[in-house]
Amino acid sequence: MVGIFITFEGLDGAGKSTQIQRVRQRLEDSGQTVVCTREPGGTKLGESIREILLNPASVIGPEAEALLYAASRAELVKEVIRPALGEGKIVISDRYVDASLAYQGAGLGLGVKRVQSVNSFATGDLEPNLTFLFDLPVETSQERVTKDRGAQGKEPDRLERRSQGYFTLVREQFLDIAKANPKRVHVVDASLPVDQLEMVIWKRVRDLMQGNSSAYNKARDS
Repeated sequence: MVGIFITFEGLDGAGKSTQIQRVRQRLEDSGQTVVCTREPGGTKLGESIREILLNPASVIGPEAEALLYAASRAELVKEVIRPALGEGKIVISDRYVDASLAYQGAGLGLGVKRVQSVNSFATGDLEPNLTFLFDLPVETSQERVTKDRGAQGKEPDRLERRSQGYFTLVREQFLDIAKANPKRVHVVDASLPVDQLEMVIWKRVRDLMQGNSSAYNKARDS
């Protein structure tokens, strides 16, 4: 049995979490077994690393930041993603290697190739079958994050405190990744209404599942 690996990428505030839950529900309603996870996190070690990385009080150099993300990812691949794929399940991850290429490789200026090399080792070169890149202007992302944090009564985390120029580099790198990987990365307009965005994503997931006949037969009429 061969599973399907789908990742969601993009700036914070783009609506990834909402759409992950919606596509998960559609897949489960069609009889699929779905495993959802997130980065950094998804394992006991990964969640501990997440707390360190996002804590505003943490002082972490660029190289150490990239390695911490890779360490969390390595454990996630070993403990969660590969076993689930081996059982024929559908794995959906909120962020994966593309995020490190954008946030640390481009945003922190470490170099995309260097960060890619570290993550190739961490993941054993495991790549997603499909990636959704939620694209929206940096200003819109920051406005949404600020509004969300205010509603929750929480302060911005360590990464959210970075400059607009930093996030501009991140967005540009995400789009460069999409251009270099047109068969894998599907760019979606994150400003679309939620229901419309859901249909765009579901159509692409169903198209992907045509390559997995047993899964597709269950989902095609949903």
